[in-house]
Amino acid sequence: MKIFDIVKYILNAVSYGVLFAVALILLKPELFPGLQSSPLFSQSPKEQQALSFAKAVSLASPAVVNIYSEKIENNPRYGHQPRASTRLGSGVIMDSNGYILTNMHVIQQADLIWVLLQNGQRYPGELIGFDRFTDLAVIKINVTDLPVIPQKPEQQPLAGDIVLAIGNPLNLGQTVTQGIISATGRNGLSTTSYLEFLQMDAAINEGNSGGALINSNGILVGINSRKFTQNNPNHQLEIQGIFFAVPYQLAHKVMRQIIENGKVVRGWLGIVSNQYYTDLKGFIVESVIENSPAKLAGIQAGDIIYQIGEQPIASITQALDIIAETTPNTKVKVKMYRKGQPIETTVTIIELNG
Repeated sequence: MKIFDIVKYILNAVSYGVLFAVALILLKPELFPGLQSSPLFSQSPKEQQALSFAKAVSLASPAVVNIYSEKIENNPRYGHQPRASTRLGSGVIMDSNGYILTNMHVIQQADLIWVLLQNGQRYPGELIGFDRFTDLAVIKINVTDLPVIPQKPEQQPLAGDIVLAIGNPLNLGQTVTQGIISATGRNGLSTTSYLEFLQMDAAINEGNSGGALINSNGILVGINSRKFTQNNPNHQLEIQGIFFAVPYQLAHKVMRQIIENGKVVRGWLGIVSNQYYTDLKGFIVESVIENSPAKLAGIQAGDIIYQIGEQPIASITQALDIIAETTPNTKVKVKMYRKGQPIETTVTIIELNG
C-alpha cells in the first residue's frame, strides 16, 4: 500500500504541475518567446490561397495560334492595283504534325494564310478542307513536334462549368476571357444550328474566332465560333453574354473527316419533321422530299419512324445524327408505324449535297 500511495502522490503532483504550466502559457504567452511563432498561438489567420486558372492557361495557351488570312483584291480606287486585305483569327493545334482547327469564316476566300505561333515563329498555312455546316476548317503547317492542346474525348461539358476562351481579339495578342457554359448542344454531324453549339458567356470578339475554349483543367472543350446575332434588322436588341463554340467531340469528328477525305461526308435521307411527341417512340414524318432516298423507299408523310438499322429512335435529332454518320450508298432498314400498323422498308442512304 505504501508504494501505491507514493505513486499516487507523484501522479497527482505531475498532473497539477502540467495544469499550472498550461494555464501559465495561456495567460502569459509573452513569457515563452519560442511559442510565438507556433500556429497554435498565432494571432493572424492563415492566408487563403488565391483562386487562379494560371495552370490551365499555361497548359493550353502554347497550342493556340494567331491566324492572318490575306485576300488579294484589285481596288478601282487605287488604279486597279492589287491590294491585300487581312482578316484576323485564331486556331488550335490539334496534332503535333501541324494540323490546326479554326473557323471557316477566318480563312474563307483567302489567297494566303499565315500562322503565328506563340513563340513568335510564323509559317504559311495550307488549307486542307472546310465544313460550312459547322463553320470549321483544317489548315496545316509544315512543322513537327508542335505543342498540342490537352484533349479528353470522353469528357462531357455541363451547363455551369467554368470555361476560358483563348484567342487573339482585335490583334491585341493572346488574351484570356472567362465565363461559364450556359447551355450545351449535340455532337452529331447533322446540319447544325445555334442550339447544337455550346453557349457560354466568355467574351468572343473579332480575332477570337477559331481559338480554344478550355475548362479549368486546361482541357479543350470547344472551338470558339461567334457571338449571337439577330436576324431581324428592324428590331435591334442590346445583346450581351451570348457566345457560341463548336463542341470538342463534334469538332474532332469534322477534323478527322476533313483530314481523311478533304471534306465532311454526311448521309442524307430526305425527310422533314418537327419534334412531335407521340404515345409511341420515334418521330412523325411531316413531309418527304421528291427524288430523295426516303421517297424512293416508300416513306410517306404521317409515318412514325421508331427504328433505323438496329437503333431505336427517340427523337428526330437522334435520327438525323444516325443518318448523317452513315456512309453513303449504305442500305439501312427503317421500321415505322403507318396508320397504327408496323411496317418496314430498306433505304439506300446517299451523300448530302448543298
